[in-house]
Amino acid sequence: MSSLVSQSVLSGMTILIVDDEPDNVNVIVKLLTMLGAEAFSAEDGQQGLDLARNRKPDVIFADLSMPVMTGWEMLHHMKEDPILKDIPVVALTAHAMAGDRQRVLAAGFAHYFAKPIDVPQFIPQLVEMLKEIPQTAPHLAL
Repeated sequence: MSSLVSQSVLSGMTILIVDDEPDNVNVIVKLLTMLGAEAFSAEDGQQGLDLARNRKPDVIFADLSMPVMTGWEMLHHMKEDPILKDIPVVALTAHAMAGDRQRVLAAGFAHYFAKPIDVPQFIPQLVEMLKEIPQTAPHLAL
């Protein structure tokens, strides 16, 4: 872990990871937990919506391409739901082509992470990203 990031920087935060690839979920959950977050996961967008309604996480990381319901569809439903509309959603995607980041942000995602996750870079990038999101910045234990 980066020596510049406190091991409790995410203490008290709840984070939902919505991704159908168990290896991605396991890596992200482990990293978030190491930083003090309570991290939980769903395998598709529909499960993600249901968990988000029940648990009201501080932030959601969602893969864009999943069975049952994509991250795009999940975000659309969240934006129409008064309970979920203000929860920031960060896109997790293997789509790293020119213009993809802009498309993701224009759709209403709070931020964008390309997969596969670069573990050494993930933690400092995560903290910087959460500082930029108005809903999550106050929760960081910096």
